[in-house]
Amino acid sequence: MFKLLSRLRWCLAVCLLCSGMASGAEFVVIVSARNPVSTLRTEQVAAIFLGQSGRFPGGAEAVALDLPLGSALRNDFYNTVAARTPALMKAYWSKMVFTGRGQPPRELSGSVAVRKLVADNPAMIAYIDKSALDASVKAIQVTP
Repeated sequence: MFKLLSRLRWCLAVCLLCSGMASGAEFVVIVSARNPVSTLRTEQVAAIFLGQSGRFPGGAEAVALDLPLGSALRNDFYNTVAARTPALMKAYWSKMVFTGRGQPPRELSGSVAVRKLVADNPAMIAYIDKSALDASVKAIQVTP
């Protein structure tokens, strides 16, 4: 059953990623250029952004940053990485906050603001519009 759900999640992620590309905006997951991480599995990225893990695979601290609630890029990101709609994400964080098990990632105004903060801090991880990418950060490869 777990393998079937994993395959369905992966297929959904691919379909959503492709539909996101069709809309013109494409996100990339980024870390500081000083961060040694270059590849993460989809499950690892989801765990960091869902507050289930606060560490990169090597043990270094990982702090997630979000784009504004309601932004198309944010919706695409969570649909692709965590297979969750905006309504499911709202319900998830409501439960996590209410039970005291976590807080949602800090929100910033847009891709440029996110990129600047990530560039200055190797512990941070975020997603931005691919067009906002520059040498101060690096796009990491996210594998299924």
